Amino acid sequence: MPKVYTAFFRDSRAVRQFEERSAKVQSDIDRMTREIQDLRTRYANAMQSDDQNEALRLETLINRRQDYLREFYQIRTTELENEKKRLMQSGSFLEQVYDEIRFIAESEGYSIVMDLKQNNGIIWYSSTVDITDKLISNLQTRSRH
Repeated sequence: MPKVYTAFFRDSRAVRQFEERSAKVQSDIDRMTREIQDLRTRYANAMQSDDQNEALRLETLINRRQDYLREFYQIRTTELENEKKRLMQSGSFLEQVYDEIRFIAESEGYSIVMDLKQNNGIIWYSSTVDITDKLISNLQTRSRH
């Protein structure tokens, strides 16, 4: 479903807003990473010039920034994942997808469509195809032999 969602609904306003938020989060992460790298360079220079006070100050600052970045990443990633799930489970999206699955399945002669990546498995089935009687007959025939 994620592939279908991003391919078909990419032009929807909600998805564009989600992608903009994702890009902003990535931009913030990249910026913070560059800042930490710059602090590490300054720390190395302070160590080379034997400026212990500056090195200690920078080391403390680096640790704080790394902790903040780690927390920022975890929080924002969770928020984005939850938002993506909400978008993918919205009624209009699922309704359109299931209607199209039904149309394709019926027009191409499928009696069942399964999603092997999901626990529930069956996405669509045709109630017009019922092999129960044939199954019973075959089982009875085999049990007689």
